[in-house]
Amino acid sequence: MKKLSLKKMDWYLIGILALAAFLYGWGIWDAGSANSYYTAAITSMVQSWHNFWYGAFDPAGFITVDKPPIALWFMALSAKVFGVHGWSIVLPSVLAGIGSVALLYKLITPKFGPWAGRLAALVMTLTPTVVANSRTNNMDAILVFFLLLAVYTLTKAVSKKKFWLVLIAFALVGIAFNIKMLQAFMILPAMLVFYWVAIKLPWKKKVLWLLAAMASLGIFTVAYPAAVDSASSTSRPYIGSSQTNSLMELAFGYNGTERLLGQTSGTGGTFGGMGKSSKKTAGNGAAPAGTKPGGTKNNSKAAPTGTGTTGNAPTGNAPTGNAPTGTAPTGQGQTGAKNGAPTGTKPSGSKKGGPSGTKPNGKMGNPGKGGKGGMTGGGNSAFAIGSAGPFRLFQSDLGSQIGWFLPFAFLGMGAGWWAFRKKGGKWYSISEEQSDVLLWAGWFVPVYGFFSVASFFHPYYTIMLAPAIAALTAIGAVAIAKMVKEGGEKQGMIAKALLAVTIVATTALQAYYAWSYYPLASVIIVLLGLAVAGLWFVNKIIATKLKIVLSIIVVALLSGFWALTPTLSHTSAAIPNANPSLLSSKGSSDMGGSVDSELLAYTEKHQGSAKYLFATTDSNSASGYIIKSKKAVMAIGGYNGTDPTMTLAQFKKLVKSGQLRYFVIGNTKASTGDISKILSWVKKNGTKVSYSSSKSSSQSTGMQMGGMGGSGNSTLYDLSSAAK
Repeated sequence: MKKLSLKKMDWYLIGILALAAFLYGWGIWDAGSANSYYTAAITSMVQSWHNFWYGAFDPAGFITVDKPPIALWFMALSAKVFGVHGWSIVLPSVLAGIGSVALLYKLITPKFGPWAGRLAALVMTLTPTVVANSRTNNMDAILVFFLLLAVYTLTKAVSKKKFWLVLIAFALVGIAFNIKMLQAFMILPAMLVFYWVAIKLPWKKKVLWLLAAMASLGIFTVAYPAAVDSASSTSRPYIGSSQTNSLMELAFGYNGTERLLGQTSGTGGTFGGMGKSSKKTAGNGAAPAGTKPGGTKNNSKAAPTGTGTTGNAPTGNAPTGNAPTGTAPTGQGQTGAKNGAPTGTKPSGSKKGGPSGTKPNGKMGNPGKGGKGGMTGGGNSAFAIGSAGPFRLFQSDLGSQIGWFLPFAFLGMGAGWWAFRKKGGKWYSISEEQSDVLLWAGWFVPVYGFFSVASFFHPYYTIMLAPAIAALTAIGAVAIAKMVKEGGEKQGMIAKALLAVTIVATTALQAYYAWSYYPLASVIIVLLGLAVAGLWFVNKIIATKLKIVLSIIVVALLSGFWALTPTLSHTSAAIPNANPSLLSSKGSSDMGGSVDSELLAYTEKHQGSAKYLFATTDSNSASGYIIKSKKAVMAIGGYNGTDPTMTLAQFKKLVKSGQLRYFVIGNTKASTGDISKILSWVKKNGTKVSYSSSKSSSQSTGMQMGGMGGSGNSTLYDLSSAAK
């Protein structure tokens, strides 16, 4: 049995992993509810295997969240072991982030050497959006880990020519599909090209293995959705954010074409500031009111019970806490939006509270700018994704989160392909190193293209680019070093010139992102970039190793500071981002997790034998109650308030059976179809309740439903008289 030698350990890597652990994990004890929408689901999932399997949003299993539950399974298991705390639900993302850094090192080192692996790991660690994503309970950090694991498995399969490893590699992409659906398939072009050019097999065997790999991908992709969709709608939760109560429809609709086109689920409209149709949206970023839900309603089926035994709507215990306030959280770089849902309120800004890389005035940009739509404002706005086009990722909105090393990524594709070519070989002869360049370029280019044209995503989704940018940056660096060392005087000068231009371009881009916060620092970083670039043309005075160290420090300085801001502020946000505005306030906030204690006390006291503490329009109006009380609140319209979960007749039956006594009406702007009919019926037949001890609250019912669900005063209705 071999003993682990301390001398063989890569202490540089260990230091980078320690840095990642600090950046991703420090202060997560202040995570609070992080993304309360998913935290509510985790709270529900730890209560029963039924809820765990389906990813139920509420303890009664009435409706699911808007994604498959695999990432939530890890979080729920952590919560089951350690209890439901902010840090325990965030812990799986922290570990996934660290694991991604380690996997990237393992992927780059075999072909390009340990220094390339270390550089890739460092760039990944210091990418701001990676830090922000690894500190919250959204799915993205875990998704990236599984995708890197798939690519790592494929590289092993290619080098060892192992059929079963090929199957596992593509199966892992299928599993990743059940984390965040079609987003996982973005790397399939890279894997397919790499497999085809890199594996040394007879072409017939190569084709057969590939067909088997596609079958493996297909099986692991559809197995879970098929199992869920085949279950009776009366024995499982309604599939949140779908219009036909189908997980497959959710994958290709709300989480598929709607992401590209900027449409909102169930409204047929688009979000304000998203894509070409931004001018057609309703105010305040909410979905247009009065539009007919898209898709076929599933009204012929009974409302889901969550119990598997009856056709009635699910029941459960009431949540404790306070109703959401409706005030957007400040200082946390978020506007009260979640994975692709409308905010319902306009984001507000304050001095230096604006998005990173733009003037911090907190104002929204011009939707439809340049005819392409989009918003300005950087990472501080949930929908600030810039103007669509080939340079969108260089703009401050997205670039301040992901763009810090973009020039080096482009250098890596070009210089990497040239420096590692087979000299004297035929033009179509590809070296092992070039096959890896194809792999990372194949990851980078399609994802870059998607974010350049898509209309419906958040800035933090760009973490999908982080591994490819980090890998290509490292490949570009070693490619330049190889060209300088082996290419002769002329090629060496060209290589140095390429490196110098890339350093200057990178520092200038970073200065652009930082200018609105730190003009002086921006000037200094550009001057340092020029100085370091010039050093590469000074021979025999400064050692090459020192030039390399100075270059890395200068290029990573501002990115490292940006990446540090969520850590220093202990932020675990529902809309993860990194920028200096976080430093003005400490701790995390979410978009719908606050509750009204007086409403809670009143409804708990008078709940009686009813299953639900109350029903409300949308998930963010219910999440805080579920988290605090671990009891059931019905989010009748799902996340956006537009899901056709039941008909008015089914709702009346639920009330008449005594399972539901109270209803809280908050946001109604996005409500359409049967949901709108239900709200009208509640207003007409319910009795308004004054539950607050304060004068102002007793007059207005004292509650603001916040977060994505909407804003404005909300009213508590007692439906017991309507049940008679």
